[in-house]
Amino acid sequence: MPIMDFLTRNAAIYGSELCLTEINMDLQESHNVTWLEYELIENSPAGEYRRDMTWKVFNEKANRMANLLLKRGIKKGDKVAILLMNCLEWLPIYFGILKSGAIAVPLNFRYTAEEIKYCLDLSDSIALVFGPEFIGRVESIYNQIPQVKTLLFAGENRPSFAENYDRLTANCCSDDPEIEINDQDDAVIYFSSGTTGFPKAILHTHYSLLSSAITEQHHHGQNREDNFLCIPPLYHTGAKMHWFGSLVAGSKAVLLRGVKPEWILKTVSEEHITIVWLLVPWAQDILDAIERGDLTLEDYNLSQWRLMHIGAQPVPPSLIRRWKQYFPQHLYDTNYGLSEAIGPGCVHLGVENIHKVGAIGTQGYSWEAKIADEDGCSVEQGQVGELVVRGPGLMKCYYKDPEATATVLRDGWLFTGDMARMDEDGFIYLVDRKKDVIISGGENIYPVQVEDFLRAHPAIKDVAVIGLPDKRLGEISAAIIELKPGCEYSEEDIRAFCAPMPRYKRPRAIIFDEVPRNPTGKIEKPRLREKYGAVSLVAVQTGS
Repeated sequence: MPIMDFLTRNAAIYGSELCLTEINMDLQESHNVTWLEYELIENSPAGEYRRDMTWKVFNEKANRMANLLLKRGIKKGDKVAILLMNCLEWLPIYFGILKSGAIAVPLNFRYTAEEIKYCLDLSDSIALVFGPEFIGRVESIYNQIPQVKTLLFAGENRPSFAENYDRLTANCCSDDPEIEINDQDDAVIYFSSGTTGFPKAILHTHYSLLSSAITEQHHHGQNREDNFLCIPPLYHTGAKMHWFGSLVAGSKAVLLRGVKPEWILKTVSEEHITIVWLLVPWAQDILDAIERGDLTLEDYNLSQWRLMHIGAQPVPPSLIRRWKQYFPQHLYDTNYGLSEAIGPGCVHLGVENIHKVGAIGTQGYSWEAKIADEDGCSVEQGQVGELVVRGPGLMKCYYKDPEATATVLRDGWLFTGDMARMDEDGFIYLVDRKKDVIISGGENIYPVQVEDFLRAHPAIKDVAVIGLPDKRLGEISAAIIELKPGCEYSEEDIRAFCAPMPRYKRPRAIIFDEVPRNPTGKIEKPRLREKYGAVSLVAVQTGS
């Protein structure tokens, strides 16, 4: 069954009940912006407010979106991209695309104009729905994307080159278009990248979406009384697939824009939140605020909060021990996932296994996992190999890239690129990544992109970008810079040069040193990690 059937069911049974609430805090500029903290973006709504939506209205808005697309000649299999910050419109637009039979293409809201164009071209998208935060970026490329015949603007102060989403959908029928869709039909394209940073288009079927919803609900047992706090961006598979558990249960969820500890606890208290998915830095910030005395738990009603789970990066066991000191009643869980395996859940710790904190878990519900050698054969228990998984949520392919598909999909198994080991009880521990991607607060930073940018500096001879351990973010990016002879530049000069880059991509540490390369010309990053991995960041990190 297509996942949209859950929405139709919920509208019929629970139509008058709230399903989604958007809470938008008064956001402040942060030095630490990945998707840990939303930037104060020009044209963003300001001030604190909330908006609510019932299941009936959700379903009607999805139907109106689907009927609008069909009126515009968009047919089954066509691609429709979404470029929105988290908002109440996001999910109805997504489900409307699915109901029309088209393929939804969520875009990372941090993409530059060039990256937006690249992904629209790669995915063959012929329509784009975008919000006010992206007017400038879309305006700079809309003449370069002639295949995108439909530009829909969701927000106030519509730009002249786009049409008004609200007005157009309001004039469309609210009945289900009843397009025939089966489990093997293509449903969504998500974007991921290798170490080169060039996005790959990951194609999933409707069966993948359904399997992710069932797996999530099985793992965390969402029921009608639950209320899920969703903070990460909905373009990301993790956030949406965790919300799918609420969809299956017919329960409520809150979209919170902003991650200050007091905002999270205030929302949990006032909205009676029962389940919260956090990233490691958010959990650490809450604990630090409590220990500094900035937060007093007695000021909040938190008794209904039953589950805290974490994903997107390895979890320090010490963090969970600290968490349980302040929240002893909480169940705790962690999930491992990747977009090629439809987000979280292919490996899952389980709330009953908190004694195994540090592991990412065992195979998730309906999934298989093993640690394999280069040939795909299981290694001996305790040995390090590559984590490979298979299950109903595997991608169909990398869209228009059969060579890359064949590299990671072999005999029905997905080779994740993560190195891991398995203990005697079958629990899996990540050891390292095959690739050099830096994961900082759950956001992927691709060293080659940053290196290529820095190499344009006239004084830089060579550069290598590596990850250094960081207590809060997991890793930060460090640029080891080799200057040309006779050139003298400071850290401040380099940081000023990096200003045009998105904030999360800018190196957090600047180190002036020689860049070692092997006889074949490759940068010897293991040597750099060994040399600088134990260096105190206080000595090398400034301007952060």
